[in-house]
Amino acid sequence: MYIGIDLGTSAVKLLLMSSEGKVIRTVSKEYPLLFPKENWIEQNPDDWIEKTFEAFSEFTKEELSAVKAISFSGQMHGSVFLDIEDKVIRPALLWCDQRTVEECKNLNEKFGLKLVELTGNIAITGFTAPKILWLKNNEPENFKKINKIMLPKDYLAFKLSGVYSTDVSDASGTLLLDVKNRKWCQELLETLNITEAQLPKLFESYECIGTIKKEIAEKYGFNKNVKIIAGGGDQATGAVGVGVVKDGVLSVALGTSGVVFANSSSYKVDNEARLHSFCHANGGYHQMGVMLSAAGALKWWIERINKSKDYTQFVEEEAGKSKYDEKLLFLPYLTGERTPYNDPDARGAFVGLNIQHERADMTRSVLEGITFGLKDSLELIKATGVYTDVARVSGGGAKSNFWKQMIADIFNLKVETINSTEGPAFGAAILAAVGDGCFSSVDEACEKLIQVIDIKYPNSENKNFYEDKYKKFKKSYFLLKEIYN
Repeated sequence: MYIGIDLGTSAVKLLLMSSEGKVIRTVSKEYPLLFPKENWIEQNPDDWIEKTFEAFSEFTKEELSAVKAISFSGQMHGSVFLDIEDKVIRPALLWCDQRTVEECKNLNEKFGLKLVELTGNIAITGFTAPKILWLKNNEPENFKKINKIMLPKDYLAFKLSGVYSTDVSDASGTLLLDVKNRKWCQELLETLNITEAQLPKLFESYECIGTIKKEIAEKYGFNKNVKIIAGGGDQATGAVGVGVVKDGVLSVALGTSGVVFANSSSYKVDNEARLHSFCHANGGYHQMGVMLSAAGALKWWIERINKSKDYTQFVEEEAGKSKYDEKLLFLPYLTGERTPYNDPDARGAFVGLNIQHERADMTRSVLEGITFGLKDSLELIKATGVYTDVARVSGGGAKSNFWKQMIADIFNLKVETINSTEGPAFGAAILAAVGDGCFSSVDEACEKLIQVIDIKYPNSENKNFYEDKYKKFKKSYFLLKEIYN
């Protein structure tokens, strides 16, 4: 058996998988977020360790004794700073922390689009390099203590194995990696006044970094030879979990944020740096667009505004029966936007409301606005020369037939649902199996373990309607931009 550990923003999820791909058991444990100041979002890294070990205790001794390898999926970009004794210096700065606006501005002004040449990306507030620069500028005493800089899942891997490691997919989101050549970028390290010795060793996501610590194996009942496999960033690992490892297949992850992810067998970049160009967990590359409020915008509408948790009523029963309206638009920029605008000041809006509109019409408009925002990323991916004819949807939105059909119509692509809904945790378990030698490659494992169970095809009439409405959606952002700013 194999364990995939998904170290998320609000909880850690452990998934036990057989070599045939059967999910035996999942266990989740939540931990708190810290908000010390406005736009600051932190976490105590030792909470991740405590909750992971608690989760181990909920598996049976028979299950854990059969485990051959463990791997990881992790929230990306977070900064864990360790001192010479491997103690955490300060709480980790998370991917959603927004304190590094000035540091990003300085890096982007210093390098310009040369950053894209060096790393495949530009500086944005979520990335790790600006966080290191913030520490240097604002907490110089803590900066001087740094012996190792770790990403969240890699700190967990270190606690299990004693090895300082990271993988190239997660490292791609640090702005410290030469993504094209899969090595640390010396020019960025020099700019931040850090050394390669302060960074973990680089691995491919499916490579073994070591074995489990003896004391952990004895305490929980693992075999002492359990392999620890590097794992990947949550988006790359989630893409493995839905089988997006070959050209032509797109991943659409409908989490709090929304991600459109395309595998690419060769390295490609968006020259205007609106997309992320990262290493993939299968040994290749990927392009990725990220919108900040996807399912998060739907949750805001249903739970905060309408004080309900009945998503079926809102999405399937009400929105599914509402009328098509070419004039009612929703802009989903509730927390700013990353792709394609990189605009933290962008805000949400309903445009075109009239006195005849009802809640169902507005719910449909929210779903359309989120999907149009995702289409922005799709259009940029296509512009880099990446071909795709099918999208695989994951996350909570994958449960909605109405929303999946809307994605098919707006994207003008087949939309597939696969046999697993476990996403990154399942992808991490697949990486563990590959690292153990159960499969010869990530691609082979996905081909054998993942099956399509549902397909939605685009409706030509709806497609034409949405093409016209998408043009209005695009125009609305630019007309309202002056008000936002």
